This record gives sequence, C-alpha cells and structure tokens, in this order.
Amino acid sequence: MAKSYGILDAFKFIRNKNQYYRMSEYEDLKTGDIVAEALIDWGVDVVFGIPGDSINGFIEALRVRKDKIKFVLVRHEESAALMACGYAKYTGKLGVCTSIAGPGAIHLLNGLYDAKADNTPVIVITGGTSTDLMNSSFQQDVNLMNLFSDVSVYNSMIGSPRQAEMAVDIACRTAYVRKGVSHLNIPNDVQEQKLEGNYSRHKVPGHTSDIFVTPTSADKRLIEKTAEILNNGKKIVILVGQGALNASEEVIDVAQKLNAPIIKAMLGKAVVPDDHPHSLGGIGFLGTEPSSDAMAESDTLFMVGTSFPYIEYLPRPGQATGIQIDIKPEKIGLRYPIKIGLIGDSKQVLSELIPLLHDRRTDRRDNNTSAEFLKSKQDAMKKWNDILNEQSSRADEPIKPQVVAAAVSNELDDNAIISVDSGINTCWAARFLKLKNGMKFSGSGSLATMGCAVPYAIAAKIAYPDRQSVAFVGDGGFTMLMSEFATAVQYNLPIKVIILNNKILGMIRWEQMAFLGNPEYGIEFSQIDFVKIAEACGGKGFSISKIKDVEPVIHDAMREDDVPVIVDAHVDPFEAPLPPKISMEFVRNIAKAFAKGQPYAKEIGLTLSIDQLHEKLRGLHSHKQEN
Repeated sequence: MAKSYGILDAFKFIRNKNQYYRMSEYEDLKTGDIVAEALIDWGVDVVFGIPGDSINGFIEALRVRKDKIKFVLVRHEESAALMACGYAKYTGKLGVCTSIAGPGAIHLLNGLYDAKADNTPVIVITGGTSTDLMNSSFQQDVNLMNLFSDVSVYNSMIGSPRQAEMAVDIACRTAYVRKGVSHLNIPNDVQEQKLEGNYSRHKVPGHTSDIFVTPTSADKRLIEKTAEILNNGKKIVILVGQGALNASEEVIDVAQKLNAPIIKAMLGKAVVPDDHPHSLGGIGFLGTEPSSDAMAESDTLFMVGTSFPYIEYLPRPGQATGIQIDIKPEKIGLRYPIKIGLIGDSKQVLSELIPLLHDRRTDRRDNNTSAEFLKSKQDAMKKWNDILNEQSSRADEPIKPQVVAAAVSNELDDNAIISVDSGINTCWAARFLKLKNGMKFSGSGSLATMGCAVPYAIAAKIAYPDRQSVAFVGDGGFTMLMSEFATAVQYNLPIKVIILNNKILGMIRWEQMAFLGNPEYGIEFSQIDFVKIAEACGGKGFSISKIKDVEPVIHDAMREDDVPVIVDAHVDPFEAPLPPKISMEFVRNIAKAFAKGQPYAKEIGLTLSIDQLHEKLRGLHSHKQEN
C-alpha cells in the first residue's frame, strides 16, 4: 500500500530541497585540506613555519600536497613571518606563514608587523586550542583573536569546515586589496572535521571566489589637474617609494619630461638605477646632500607610492605644491599637505598622466628654470659620488665599512636581489650598494626590525632560485636570527651573508651620542667566530680583517654557488654614519656626550677628524692601493 503524505511532510520536503544545500566540491575533505586547496587556488606555492600539536592537521594537508605547495621549516617563527613578508615583497604574491597556538603565534608577531608597516600582503594561519577546551587555561591557550586584532586587516576564526573556503577567500582578497596581514585561526579539532551534510539555509555552494580587483586608476579630472600643476612647476622633485617599483619606466619618463630629479625612499631604491642621470639617491639620514638641497629648493613635490616618515627632510609645509599617488586612500596627505591625491596603481596612473605632460626636452616654454635646477643637482651628485668613491677607496685599518660595501656592490649580478638589515649597515647599503636596472632591493622599512635580512634573502632565493641573493647585515642583526643560516643550508639555498662586524650596536651608539648627547651604554658585544658558525651549519665561511683581502675574499664568496656563505668582515667600530648635512645640534650633542664621559672618545674624535680631512683632500690623491 502506498504511503500517503500530509501537508507537513510537503513543507519538510520543500525545506530540505531548497533551503539546505548539499556540500561543495570539497565534500568529505577535512578543514585543513580545504584551507590548503583554497590557498593553492590563490596561487600560493610556499608556506613558512614550524609544525606542532595545534596546527598539525593543517600541516598534514600540506604534506599530502607537497607537489603543489612547498613547506619550509624554519628555526624560529619570527623568521617564518619575515620570510613570508620578504617573499611577498619580492614576488608581489601572497606570503604565507603558519605556527602553533600560544608561543608560536606570539613569535610570529614581529614579522607580521613588518608586513603591516610596509603594506605587504601576508596570510598567517595559526592553530588553536580545541573548541571544548577554549578559555580554560589549557596548555598554550592564548586569545589569538585579541592578540592579532591590531596587526591584521582581516582576523577570523574558522569554526567549521563549512566556513573554511569562504574564510580563505576573504582573507586572501583582503590581504591583497588592503595590502596587509590576514589572520586565520583554526582550532585543533576543527582542522580534523570533515565537510559533510548540509549547509545552512543561507549558504549556497560555490558562492565564494578566488579573485580580487584593486583600484587601478584615478579620476581623469584629477589627472588633468595634476598635469596642469606639473606643467607649471619650475623646480619639481619626484619622491618614489615601494609603491613605484612596478612603474620604473613611467617614473623615468615623467622625470625626463619635467626636468625633475628623482629621490628614492629606502624601499624605493630599486625604482630607478643609482647611476641614472635623474637619480639623486636616497633621502633622510641615509640620503645624499643633493637630495636634501633639492627638497629645500623645490616648488612642487610629486610623491609616488611612498609615505616616507621623516617629514623634516621634506619641503617645509607651504613651500611646495604637493601631489601624491597611492593605492591606499588613507596615505594621501599623511606626510605633506597635498593639493591633489590620486588613488590607484602608480604604473596605471602615471601611464594616463604622461601624455598630458609637456616634454621640456623639446618644448622650450618656461624651460630654463627647471633645466638649471636639474643640472645643478646633477653637478652636485657628481661631487657627492666623488666623496663616496673616496670613502670606499680608503686603505685604513681597521677596514672602513664603506670599502666592504663597495666591494660587494662590484660583485653583484645584474639581476641580484639584495636584502638589507636594520642598523648602521643600512646606511652603508643605502649609499654604497649601487643598484642597476633589473635588481631587487628590500628591507624592513617602517618597522626597521633587526634580523630581517637573512629571512628575506632565503625567501628571495626560494622565489628566484637562479638569481644571486645577498643578505647585507651587521653582527647585531645577524645574531638575532642567525639560526636561519642553517635553514639556508638545509634547503640548499646558496645565499651570501655579508656581515659588517663591528662588535657593537653601531647605530644605537650614534643615536645615544648624536641625538641625545649621552655617552654610549649597553651596546658592546662579545666576539663570535662567524666563520665557525657557517662551517658548523654546513656552509662556508670567509673572514676579512686586512684591507688587502677585501676584494679577493668578497669575489670568492660571491662566486660560491654550492653552499650558503658567510663573510665575516671586521670593520672599524668608530666609523660614523654621518647625515648628508651635519647640523650644529649634531655636533653639540657629540660634544655633550664626550663631556659626560663617552667611552672611546679619543678614538671616535680621531676618526671624525680623519674623515673630515679625507673629504678635503679627496681631490688631491687616491687611496687605491698599488696593484
């Protein structure tokens, strides 16, 4: 006898058929597997991290997909985050790192703040306490949602496999669009749960997508107004940063049309080659005297992809008309009063602007002032480079750090990738590592964290295995994360680590003396034999303590392609990273520090005096040693 159905049964049938959808393509996969698959869909091909109890479900998902996505085991979680940041900076792709809950997640934070500060898209996936033990003071139970709330642009806990694909898509899209960190926390038990049964009534399979769109161009009327201002500018200065790295040709085209010098924030060092006739080098404490003068004289400041923080090195407010291109609206007007802000990708905006600009190379209208301005700064740059050449050819011992930096620069491949650490070594890198077209260069810009260079160099070598990858570091920064040299050995990544070994926190010495007028305190290190460190890890070590060894040892080290290498270059600890223009306050503060009992005052004073003497005599003789 056929079963009869009542009206209640009919409603149940409609509900089950139309309101509760069956699973997606990921049916029967665990949450960890879904997350891994979704990351692969977004083009992720490497994850940096350390396994552990609360993240092992996700690690297993990576293991069974190791032909599609590489897992790189690091020695410290901070390095995993720094590698993810460096990887994203050098490739433009998402950087991804992972860790356990509690201490592992806490260790990630410094590297993640590096990504946040430099507007870099990074995904971080953390494990968590099982859902039935949360907030019970269980082992390694930390409130990661609160912990990551400030560093992230997207911060979510995946509570079930039904949420996983959508959460990954939102995290990746948000990291790309907002140029920041997306955090996904997955409780331990959730990682093992399978996608099965039905979605909720409002959930539709396949509704989410792995695609993003960023604003690429500004309002055309604003571009036209920008062209009008630039065409009328007499002394235009272009300041470029990391956001202009994809617009090198366009930046040069604009500069040539406007007779405008180009000044580079540190993360924008690779935008144009250092020897380009329009380049005035860097800005700020690490910068050049011509760049300082150009800023002081300019009537128009054109900022492209930068929010350079040291506003005292920019024109005085009201002196110059400000124009800024940035992909993040909140950055417009942050550092300088802006007449026009153009929101969009630097390359696209400049491409639309260029046809509207008068070419002052052929159009002689009101051209004299801009041509004279550019020529004066180019002449000043030649004199500045003469000073740098003099400093890098000194035959003194202890060896000057400038000599080592110049020797490294001479051995860089045309497509080298240079990762610089934070500290006094940054000064020497900014001035003496000469970038050519096709090179990449980065470091920790706004956060300026020490210890970043070796993780960055490892990430660069993973991304570009056929390119020379160099970490330019001080001994202080290197020792913070020197265990990662073993990571380079383990994965057969022949990076070059150049250590300027002065046995102190060199930049902090000068901050204490020259900025505050205090004697140095708490900055000296005991000696470490970095050659033995290199060899103990399975790499190769070189040591330099004599001037005659600088060039041959650097050459041999930079040509070693079988194993990672360390060059332990013992340099003068008293060499001062002088600003491009020395103020009276700088001099007075050093005098105060001496009066208060500055250690090594005699040695520092003698070094400063000799440096000044050498600059005055630079045109009279050369310090190049006889061959």
